[in-house]
Amino acid sequence: MSVSFTVNGRKRTVEAEADKPLLWVLREDLDMPGTKFGCGAGLCGACTVHLDGEAVRSCQTPIADAAGKQVTTIEGIATNDLGKRVVEAWTALDVPQCGYCQAGQIMSATALLKQNPKPTPDDIDGWMSGNICRCATYLRIRAAIRKAAGLPAEMADASALPSSALPSPATNAEQLA
Repeated sequence: MSVSFTVNGRKRTVEAEADKPLLWVLREDLDMPGTKFGCGAGLCGACTVHLDGEAVRSCQTPIADAAGKQVTTIEGIATNDLGKRVVEAWTALDVPQCGYCQAGQIMSATALLKQNPKPTPDDIDGWMSGNICRCATYLRIRAAIRKAAGLPAEMADASALPSSALPSPATNAEQLA
């Protein structure tokens, strides 16, 4: 099937099976490795991209769903003011450790701030709860989102995070089984 869509402002056409995940079209067919494979089940958030401005899990989004739409990846997120502010906050606060999940974190954070420009810590924790960081940089992620929103970028200790903001390894393992 021939699928035409726009990626980071550039019109693209690919030949792919209709059910091929957008993640693999981006990585394999379009040579855009910034979007990461984490779980393949839409549970970790590493593969998050924007489809017509909405955050979606690209590992669970068939390429057919992208036909005629706008896709924004981590490679293109800093081309607008909001995306640029998020990336700059991430850099200023040295958010990543290993960095593997950070593309998905940044894409989700940008979608949050687009919908809610001045989120509370609870708003941030709720929105970002679908993004797993194996290095547990959740406090820095929250602080970077607040900084990008022009709010105080508090760095509290981990006890300030509600347990719902921290993924449970047992729960995640059960979900993947």
